[in-house]
Amino acid sequence: MTDHTHRGNSDYDPNAAYPPPPAYEPEQPVTTPSGVTVWPSGSYAAHQAPPAAEAGGGYGGTYPPPPPGAQPSSGPSPVPSSRRKVRKPIALFAAVAIASGVVGGGTVALVGNTTSHSSVSTAAAAVNASSSKTGVAGVAAAVSPSIVEIGATSNAGQSTGAGVIITSDGEIITNNHVIAGANSIKVTYSNGKTATAKVVGTDAKKDLALIKVDNAGGLTAAKLGNSDGIAVGDQVVAIGSPEGLTGTVTSGIVSALNRDVTVSTDESQGQSQGGNGGSGQWPFEFGGNRYNGDTGNSTTTYQAIQTDASLNPGNSGGALINMNGEIIGINSAMYSAASSGSSGSSAGSVGLGFSIPINTVTADLSSLRDGGTS
Repeated sequence: MTDHTHRGNSDYDPNAAYPPPPAYEPEQPVTTPSGVTVWPSGSYAAHQAPPAAEAGGGYGGTYPPPPPGAQPSSGPSPVPSSRRKVRKPIALFAAVAIASGVVGGGTVALVGNTTSHSSVSTAAAAVNASSSKTGVAGVAAAVSPSIVEIGATSNAGQSTGAGVIITSDGEIITNNHVIAGANSIKVTYSNGKTATAKVVGTDAKKDLALIKVDNAGGLTAAKLGNSDGIAVGDQVVAIGSPEGLTGTVTSGIVSALNRDVTVSTDESQGQSQGGNGGSGQWPFEFGGNRYNGDTGNSTTTYQAIQTDASLNPGNSGGALINMNGEIIGINSAMYSAASSGSSGSSAGSVGLGFSIPINTVTADLSSLRDGGTS
């Protein structure tokens, strides 16, 4: 094919050939009404400066501009296809895509993580709301299965108190004055079921006793805490059986520590702790004063935790619990103001109750399991 295109540049090499055309149909130049030919890669003036060669040699994809005076042919022309121009948008698109991927992906990851976290938190909150409780209600729900009502019967009558299950096979801690002199002991669980128990050991000087349920297994044992770690003002929960009302829950604070409380060691005094055997008041001395009657000639003194949680006859031997659901004391003495001349039940708690520190109990457990000291 003969090249009839006029070449005005004397340096033009007629034997030089353009690179092969691209696989697709290149865009054609456009001639404006003013006679200016606009090439797809830009204006003619943009091609006056020769493109810089790339590292691989050649023009890096941009064909050389046509010589001055060249006119576009009517047929397919080896018009330079702006591969550099094509690559730039592709490169730009790729860069934007990468950047968008990074930013967008990061955003997606962040949103996904937030959504996932939110979903987990919501699910956890829903589970907690439906299956567990907090505060006093949570403590009561967790510990109540480990608190029992104790009914002791002796020749002198009956007494009612409470106890704390400390082993799954039925070991229960209570006050000595609850079971003193008893010839039979009945235990009532929080679910209403009953069982019989026997005395394992007693310590009248600390007003502690250990009993064991007959043929027991799989019981919910309470978690014993550390009474040395409590402070005045700590919130506490008390669970017991005041006036025979099994599983009664009250709450208050630790009012004071290391209070010297004096109680009777006379077994006959124990039968006044509720039921049909007496006034329902367990006598004790504190601060030089006597409460709930005469303690008698045989007494013992121990250091106790003072609380304003409401304690009434029947709370003896029950649990004083911290807000972690740990037993920090065994309730033992409480002042209930009785009206003068009354017999039977007292007028109720006035916020003056005492508990034997659980550390005193744990230190005495080995002795109690061996039969105790009295």
